[in-house]
Amino acid sequence: MSRSESASNQHSRVTIAQVASHAGVSPTTVSHVLSGKRAVGAATRGTVLAAIRELGYRPNIVARNLRTRRSHMIAVVVPDITNPFYAVLTRGLADAVDAAGVGTYVCNTDGQHERERKFFQDALDRGVDGIVFASGETASQVEFGQVEQQTPIVCVGGQLDHPLCDAVIPDDETGSRAAGALLAARGYRRIAMIQGPPHYGMTRTAGFRSAMQAAKLKVPGERMVRGDWTRKGGYTAMRTLMALKDRPDAVFCANDLMAIGALDVAHELGLSVPDDVAIVGFDDVDAATIVTPQLTTVRNPAYEAGGTAGDLLMSRTSGRYTGAGRTVVLPCQLVERGTA
Repeated sequence: MSRSESASNQHSRVTIAQVASHAGVSPTTVSHVLSGKRAVGAATRGTVLAAIRELGYRPNIVARNLRTRRSHMIAVVVPDITNPFYAVLTRGLADAVDAAGVGTYVCNTDGQHERERKFFQDALDRGVDGIVFASGETASQVEFGQVEQQTPIVCVGGQLDHPLCDAVIPDDETGSRAAGALLAARGYRRIAMIQGPPHYGMTRTAGFRSAMQAAKLKVPGERMVRGDWTRKGGYTAMRTLMALKDRPDAVFCANDLMAIGALDVAHELGLSVPDDVAIVGFDDVDAATIVTPQLTTVRNPAYEAGGTAGDLLMSRTSGRYTGAGRTVVLPCQLVERGTA
């Protein structure tokens, strides 16, 4: 590329036609390379990509959106973006759709139904190509009208009564059952649970209760306490449990952040983990391997859930799939470390 060409490109947007001329191919071939919808030979593709880099070509997003009638944006609705699980899930989603030139933006609801409904409507007003609901049971309360039925939706951790809704369901119940069974098998008899807020994590509670029933262990109501998914919430709930006259010898927590809060209490009280009290979490966030002892937990495949949600959405927005809602179940595996 000559110096005059370089100077000219600094003051005007490079076009597909210019890229094609520079690469010695047709504009149609350049379009196929950019869209990925048609196969292009490896050598030709490499030549076109080199021309794109050399000329500094950037697609005209506004023109593309008008032409395709798509925003090339996906909204992801989560209850708490500071929770590492949702950060990893969002990363999995973004990685899955990035190759297709689709971006994501995050709506943080703080677990509030009204904010969830507001963000849903906001996403529709922006004309997004799809919505990922990662708010579990809360999402089931969102009402969908006739217009909204044209927007593909993927619900992570729950399901919606919507004709274009797919679901990605981590198998929380089986994972929680395995956690409860582990504690029972290791001889703990006064087992408690720190649950999530009301209407959240119900399958995790169901799995835990199933394991206790199978082990013929009773769990009185005072040993079933609630947290708010945060470390502080787990700390407060664990304090309540440790104040019981017949305090637990093992605690299953509905997520890792609450389990870490429970571990904080054990350390403060001078209790040995797991000898005095065992603690098991759920999610397997990165922090699970940083605490001491390392946290025994159930791996919730956050990255895979986000990636799967992205793949399901892209199959609909591209027109490859137009059928009824699909459900993908992801396994949740017990990870044994040092706290149980």
